[in-house]
Amino acid sequence: MSYAIRRNSQPIVIDGNLDKPVWQDAEKSPRFVDMATGEAAIFDTRSAALWDDDNLYIAFWVDEPYPSAKLTERDSTIFSENDVEIFIDGGDCYYEFEINALNTIYEVLFIWRDAYQRGSRFDVPEFDLFSRKALSFGGNFDRDERSFWWGTHPRGPRWAFLDWDFPGIQTAVQVQGTLNDRSTPSKGWTVEMALPWRGMSWLANGRPIPPQHGDEWKIFFGRFEKLGIGAQEVTAAWCWSPHGTYDTHMPEKFTPVRFVRD
Repeated sequence: MSYAIRRNSQPIVIDGNLDKPVWQDAEKSPRFVDMATGEAAIFDTRSAALWDDDNLYIAFWVDEPYPSAKLTERDSTIFSENDVEIFIDGGDCYYEFEINALNTIYEVLFIWRDAYQRGSRFDVPEFDLFSRKALSFGGNFDRDERSFWWGTHPRGPRWAFLDWDFPGIQTAVQVQGTLNDRSTPSKGWTVEMALPWRGMSWLANGRPIPPQHGDEWKIFFGRFEKLGIGAQEVTAAWCWSPHGTYDTHMPEKFTPVRFVRD
């Protein structure tokens, strides 16, 4: 089901406070579900998005009784902690963003290997494999001998540019309670971000930026949560639109979004 991202006409200060009228009036997602099964998640998670001529705005409401985060260095492996994530599909490339409750972020730009050719639009110094921090990526958790290098996605592997940063991105987090304190339950935390359209040139894939009324994109909205079950710890994967498997790197499964002007 497509989500309509409404055009915003009010200035938005990125401070993590989602009590602002602009977010209270925004249409929220349904409660996130298990990424593979589609069953309701244990803790409530919602997201919403808005846009104007300058930015795409995204918000998350994260219920978490004991919010925790330790990593403070940018581009740390945030996925090893509790986090929320977005992916933006750009056709021949896609962008991954993760953030924890300390407002520490992790970013990667992926370019599909079949699109990275001599003379292609990606054959530019910004994506030079020798000077940039780039690695080959086949997919999540793929250890099968037959697909170890290539992954299981029909399109094959992709180049992961670990040092690519989204130009001008703004993020903020507020914790409703106490971080890293299991003695007193908290409500959770909220995330607010602004992604300037001027940084979307690679992801636009020929589409106008800012978007026009009715333009459709695909965005993944997700959350990963470590849950203790007895002496064991498991990581739950929850998202807006289920993928049928625990793999975030499936752009064809991302939530379709449509940009509208009221």
